Amino acid sequence: MEIAEKDTPAKIGKEAGFVAWLIARCQEDKGLAARLQRADNPATEYQCWETLANWVDLENEAQRLPFATVAAAIARAKPSANGSVSLGRAIARCFDDGSQSDQAKARLRRLLACDELPELCRVLRPLLSLAESRVTQPLDHARVLRQLVDFGRAAGGGNAAWLQRIKAQWAQEFYGQKIEAEAGEGA
Repeated sequence: MEIAEKDTPAKIGKEAGFVAWLIARCQEDKGLAARLQRADNPATEYQCWETLANWVDLENEAQRLPFATVAAAIARAKPSANGSVSLGRAIARCFDDGSQSDQAKARLRRLLACDELPELCRVLRPLLSLAESRVTQPLDHARVLRQLVDFGRAAGGGNAAWLQRIKAQWAQEFYGQKIEAEAGEGA
């Protein structure tokens, strides 16, 4: 998959450009994919810095952690293209009872309890792995990356209202399944 000239990061957004570029590169270069998978471990994260340095300021944790977290998830999942399933919806779909599952609710609550970016990334890593193993449709990695970048900016700037907005998006994605199902039953 090649990224067309019109689809350069400046045209489609930095996060979407990164995801598209990374998916294509991971399909071509298995060594790169292996190095990126190590980004989940703080002790080996440095092995992906060569790749991330072209996209973010490595010294800025609020920039580096979201890109490293999503890069590792993409390298593990090996998608052929960016998906369309949101994070909240993916958490619900991991369990048979969807948003009614106590396990799913507990995982969502743990995600929503995060107020710091490093904590969020630590909590999110196993959730992304779970979603990749149990959800058949691919995750919208670009949306997750945008949300993580925004979360990092908001947490670093002390913008509690923006943090709440991102958390509300995840909750709506998760619980929105029920709203969609009820709307379909009434038709």
